[in-house]
Amino acid sequence: MSAAVVTGAGSALPATFDQDAVWDGFFAQHYAGVRAARRIFGGAGVRSRHAVASPMDEDISGWGTAARMERYVQEALPLGKQAVAGALDAAGLAPGDVGLFAVATCTGYATPGLDIRLASDLGMPPGLERLLVGHMGCYAAIPGLAAVSDFASARSRPAVLLCCELTSLHVQPAQNDLEQVVAHALFSDAAAAIVVEPGASRGRRVAGVVARTDPSTADHMTWDVTDLGFRMGLSPRVPDVLSRHVGGVVEELLSGAGLHVEDVAGWAVHPGGPRILDVVRDELELTEEQMSASRRVLAEHGNCSSATVLLVLEELADVDGPVVAMAFGPGLTLYATLLMPA
Repeated sequence: MSAAVVTGAGSALPATFDQDAVWDGFFAQHYAGVRAARRIFGGAGVRSRHAVASPMDEDISGWGTAARMERYVQEALPLGKQAVAGALDAAGLAPGDVGLFAVATCTGYATPGLDIRLASDLGMPPGLERLLVGHMGCYAAIPGLAAVSDFASARSRPAVLLCCELTSLHVQPAQNDLEQVVAHALFSDAAAAIVVEPGASRGRRVAGVVARTDPSTADHMTWDVTDLGFRMGLSPRVPDVLSRHVGGVVEELLSGAGLHVEDVAGWAVHPGGPRILDVVRDELELTEEQMSASRRVLAEHGNCSSATVLLVLEELADVDGPVVAMAFGPGLTLYATLLMPA
């Protein structure tokens, strides 16, 4: 079988808003009774974010889930189309060349889904195979990449992965709940797509994937469907759990290719928050410079759930050498992939 190679990437971002402005314009009043809220917003490592529904323009915190899902489809279609079209253009492929189209999302659902609607809109073939990776959360890009890579290798046809997350549609009613404050200080909207081709001579080869789930900490990170949208549960103990597992995951990933941490040229670490990046840096004994792409994405875009690690990979587009991408989410789950020059 031919190796699966990432040959193109594209992204699309809705309107940008300033972190201080959204605090002053909405969340200062929203969390007026929560003394730590301002400190949490200031310490999130975020300068700007993106939203299809900016709370400064419209307060949807009281919307029902049905209205939020309807809005999701309206907003996700143009963003997804732009991201996928950009990735195909970067790869030099036409929509008709695609054999599998996978969509990862945990922030909106409809049937027919984004996979069907976008495939038709973009002109992908009627015999296209499709896959929806749903409700996995922030790490979904890596198992999504594994699935499209396996398809490309086994079927000798190109595949596309789209991660489209609109977290702004899940602003919750005001509550004296620090986990909600953290979520509202971090999360953002984005769509990002990658193209994988079999046996390509340019791009980055998918050289390995490692997963680790610690079910004993399943309650540390949750994403519950409620009558008022989806509600994040985010324990402050998440970084401590990551510290126990990230070293073993990376060692397993690299040893399979005969590599060591010092051989890695680029690190695309999902910026779930500043403390998570600190833990990965310290456990792997990385430098702050090696974390700079993840810090930059967090500062400029916030945490865009599954799309975020693909945005970090875009930041590392010019890196020459092995790249490790890793992401974390509910489970508590770690996923990592090794990308080698083709």
